[in-house]
Amino acid sequence: MANTDLFYKEYACTHYNPLNCDKPQETVKELEAMQEFKGAKFCYECGFPAVLPQETEIKGNRGSYRITGYLGVRGFGRLYSGVQVKDQQPVLIKEYLLPSRSFNQDETFQRKETFRSIGGVDLADGRVQNFRLIQTWEAIAPEKGERCYSITKDIQPSQTLSQYLKTHAAMTPEQVREFLDEVIQTLVFMHTQKLRFSSSKIQKGLPHGNINLDSVLIKVENKQRFVAYLCDIAIWENLFIPPSITQKATKTFAQDLEDLGLIAFHLWVGKNQLLDPKDHLAWPNNDIYLKEYLERLLGFKTRFESAEIARKELLKLPNPSESNNLQPSVQPQRKKRVQKKYWLLGLLIFLLLGGALWYFFWQRRQTEIAENRNVAWQRLIRNFAQVSNVNSGNFSYAGESDSTWSFILTQESDNESRLEQILKQPKPEVAATFTYNKLVSQNINNASAPIQGIQQAQQTQQDFAITSLEDKITIDLNKQPIAYDGLLVFVAFSKNNFNLPQKLNGRISLEQLRGIYTGKIKNWKDIDSSIDSLPIEAKVPTEPEAIQQFKKLVLKNNQQDIALFDEIAKFQAQSTGTTHRQMRTAIDKGETTGIISFGILSKTWNQCAGYPLAIVDNGSQAFQPLFRQVQKRPIKPYDDLCDKANYFDVENFHTNGKVNYPLGYPLYLVYPKDNSRQSAGLIFAEMLKTRQGQCLLNKVGLVPLQPMPNDINYACKSVP
Repeated sequence: MANTDLFYKEYACTHYNPLNCDKPQETVKELEAMQEFKGAKFCYECGFPAVLPQETEIKGNRGSYRITGYLGVRGFGRLYSGVQVKDQQPVLIKEYLLPSRSFNQDETFQRKETFRSIGGVDLADGRVQNFRLIQTWEAIAPEKGERCYSITKDIQPSQTLSQYLKTHAAMTPEQVREFLDEVIQTLVFMHTQKLRFSSSKIQKGLPHGNINLDSVLIKVENKQRFVAYLCDIAIWENLFIPPSITQKATKTFAQDLEDLGLIAFHLWVGKNQLLDPKDHLAWPNNDIYLKEYLERLLGFKTRFESAEIARKELLKLPNPSESNNLQPSVQPQRKKRVQKKYWLLGLLIFLLLGGALWYFFWQRRQTEIAENRNVAWQRLIRNFAQVSNVNSGNFSYAGESDSTWSFILTQESDNESRLEQILKQPKPEVAATFTYNKLVSQNINNASAPIQGIQQAQQTQQDFAITSLEDKITIDLNKQPIAYDGLLVFVAFSKNNFNLPQKLNGRISLEQLRGIYTGKIKNWKDIDSSIDSLPIEAKVPTEPEAIQQFKKLVLKNNQQDIALFDEIAKFQAQSTGTTHRQMRTAIDKGETTGIISFGILSKTWNQCAGYPLAIVDNGSQAFQPLFRQVQKRPIKPYDDLCDKANYFDVENFHTNGKVNYPLGYPLYLVYPKDNSRQSAGLIFAEMLKTRQGQCLLNKVGLVPLQPMPNDINYACKSVP
C-alpha cells in the first residue's frame, strides 16, 4: 500500500499529509461559523480540498445521500457517516480526491470514467451471498469537481485491523488461525468466482491487491469471537494515487496470500508498527506449525499454489498443543547416528551443561541490569491523577511560535488526541486549565536579545514558560528539566544505486559540519574521496531555536563562523517539511541529491526521506540517538526507516543528567522564584515528570528524563 505521506506534495501542508491533516476540517468549522463563508471547500492554509460539512448532499444514479458526520481517513480516502435521503437508511460514504495540483484535467477525466465503470463488484449470476467482502452500493464520479464517492450500505464492521491493534493485545495462535480461515475463504471467492463490475463487464477471478492493516475490517462480536471483512480493492483504490507516485506492478493472487501472511504475522505479534518477519527474533514461539504456515504464505518457503490449497492446508494444521514443546521431532536416521557415536553425546552433554551455567549467570546479570535500569522509572508518580496540590483555576504559559514545544503540542500522543488537548486539563476533576500561548521573539538570532516567553514569565505576565535556550534563563527564574531535546543532521535517504548515507558510513563529524555550514566544504568528495563529485546543498531550517542551538553546539558561538553561517542561511533557509519534500521528490525520480540539513528531533526522527547521521565529536565515537526496536541497536544506512520502528535510546542519549549526544540538550520549564504563591509552573513540571507525562512526551519525539522499560508500549499502557 502506498504511503499517503508522499501524496499531494504540491500542497504545502504543515502536517506533511493533507489527506490526514485536520486543517481542512478546521477550515469548515471556522468558516461555517461566519455565515457569509458557509460551505468552505478548501483548506485556508494550503488550498487542499476541505472536509465536507454535515448536511452535504451527494447525488448518484441510485439515489441521493446526505452526510451526517466525518469519521476520519481510511486508505486513500476520507470516510463519512450518512443516510440515503429517500428512506433514511444509514450508509457509509468514502470520498476519494483528485486535487487539481496533483492531477491534470485528462488524468482526472480518465480516472473518473474508470471509477464509474469498475468502482464495485458483485456476483455475475446475480446471487446475493455474504463472502465477507464489503461491496459498493454505488460509485459516484461527478463530471465537475475534484471528488469521487463510493457508497456502502453494510456499515457495521467499521473497525480496521490497525485500529484494533491499538486497543487489543496480540491475538492467540487460535485466533490467528480463525482470522486466516475467514479471510482465505473470502479470497477463494474473489479468486475463483465470475464477478460483474458496475459497467456490466464480467471477469473471472479478481486479486484484491490491497490487503493491509487498513483494508481488513474486524467486527468483534464478543471477547473471543470476531468476523473479518475485506474492503478497498486495489483496482479502484489505486486510481486515486497521484501520478507522481510510482505504483508497483499489478498484484497477483499469490501476492494476496503474501500480504495476508504479513498482517497475520502482525496480529500474532500484536504490534501496530511494521516489523520485519525475516527477523526470527520478532516471531512468537507458541505455535511452530502456524509459524511454518505463515512462512509459506510469505514466500519464505514453498508457496501455496492457490487460496483453495492454502485453506485446505490451514485446516490440516495440528493444534498448537501438539507441537511437542514447540520443537520439531528428531528424525530416526539422526537418532541412529547419535547412537553410533556415544562419545559425541558425552561431549555434547558437557558443552550443554557448561553453556547452561553460563547462560544462567548471564541471564541473571541481564535481569539485574534491567531492574536497576527501571528503578528510576518505577519511583516516578504513576499519572496526573496522583499529583497532589493542584489548585483549580486558569493558568497561562508561553513558548516561541516555532519552538519544539509549539510543534509537539500539535502531535497526536495518546488515543489519537493532540498533546495540547491532553495537557490543557490534565486533572479535569480539579478544573485546572493550562493555556499555551505562542509568542514571536524579536531578533531571536541575536544572542543578546531577550526571549519573549522567558521575559513574560520573569515579569509574571505568564505563569511559566518552556524553552530549550538555557543561556537565556535569568537567575531570578527557577528551571525544571522536563525532557531532552536535540538536533538531527540528515541527508537524503535514497535507495538508488548511489546511497549517500552508506557512502558516509552513516556518520558526520562536528568539524565537517562546521566546514559545510561556513562554506569551506562545498562538495561531498571533499568529505570522502570515494564519492564522485556531488555539490553539497546545505539547507538551514526556519526554527529559531534550532538555529541558536546549532550555533552553540556546532559553531561553538564563534562569531566569524556564525557570520559565514548567516550568509548561507540568507539563501538556503526553508522549512524542514520543504526539505523533506525535496528529498522525497529526488528519491521518487531516481535523482542524486547532495542536500544536507538539520532540525529538531520531533520534526525529523519519525520520517524516512532523510537519514539522520550519527555525530562524531573530536575524533571520538559516533553517537547515533535513533535505535531499532527489534534489534536494540543504532540505526544503519541499510535499515528501512519507513517502517516507523525506531526509538530514542535514553541511556545512549544522556546519563545521570549528562548529555552524551553531541547535539542534545535539556528542555526546561521556567517559572518565577516567588515563594509567596503556589507555583503553577512547579505543579505542571511535576505532572510532566510522572510516568504518564514522560510517556506522552516520548511519543511525540522527546527523550525522557530516565530510562523506560524496554517495551515502551507496555510501559505507557500501564500508567493511566
